[in-house]
Amino acid sequence: MAVVLVAGASGLFGSHAAQAFAQAGWKVRLYQRGTDMTAAAEGADVIVNAMNPPMYHDWPRLVPAITAQAIAAARASGATLIVPASVYNYGNQPRPWGPSTPQKPNTRKGAVRVQMEAAYRASGVPVILLRGGDFMDAQGKTQGMGMALRGLAKGKIMAFGGADMPRAYAYLPDMARAAVALAEVRSSLPRYADIPFAGLTFSMQELADSFQRQSGRSFRITKFPWWLLGLAAPFWELAREMREMRYLYDLPHRLDGATMQAVLPQFQTTGLAEVAAAQLRWAGLGRNIDPERVMA
Repeated sequence: MAVVLVAGASGLFGSHAAQAFAQAGWKVRLYQRGTDMTAAAEGADVIVNAMNPPMYHDWPRLVPAITAQAIAAARASGATLIVPASVYNYGNQPRPWGPSTPQKPNTRKGAVRVQMEAAYRASGVPVILLRGGDFMDAQGKTQGMGMALRGLAKGKIMAFGGADMPRAYAYLPDMARAAVALAEVRSSLPRYADIPFAGLTFSMQELADSFQRQSGRSFRITKFPWWLLGLAAPFWELAREMREMRYLYDLPHRLDGATMQAVLPQFQTTGLAEVAAAQLRWAGLGRNIDPERVMA
């Protein structure tokens, strides 16, 4: 039985990855933060490094330390590393974004991510970067989409940018399944594989329209009060870090799925209507869903 060590299993991607690997028949080990990752990885075939400093805390110091820890564990065990990567690296480069897009970040966190990926590439250990847009799931746990849908049961959706702005999203159950599928074909991949997970691209208006079609209810889109973060920024680290990423909510973008399509030609992702139906059920509006509209 193949063995995977999941670091960051209490987090967003890590929890979904642990579940997906278990469902695929892998033996799943969960790494406990603060312990020796190299010892934990002994005998592992794959290491999923989904650890991140919580709430964007002290990225310039902590992200390199986590990266070095994961590289050391992979080198000692011979395991392949799977790392969820972000779109921060691209700044405002022309879209769609893919492996050939120049990495020219326009934020501090983007620069940290570029340095992180450079360290993985230079390490010589086998690495699969699985790059996704904003995380989303069906339980409202993710930071951005979770806040956006906090008022869903009351018919309200919050937009962080323009309501008609199309953006890249990674539905975590799908992205976790993709990680498993890539792990199972890892021997056929390059030593360093940068694989965008195209996922879904939609605007908040399109999401609201899907909610309305399926439930028969109307949903009002409100604006996120960025000005409040400006007031809080001097004494709240998360507010400062979120403000830095505001540009991504005002920039239409999507990921190029050609690389993953070539590697996993049979892989199917969940459509927006199905994701919206799951979110309606999470909000307690499941009884209002029109089954005929779920696939619309």
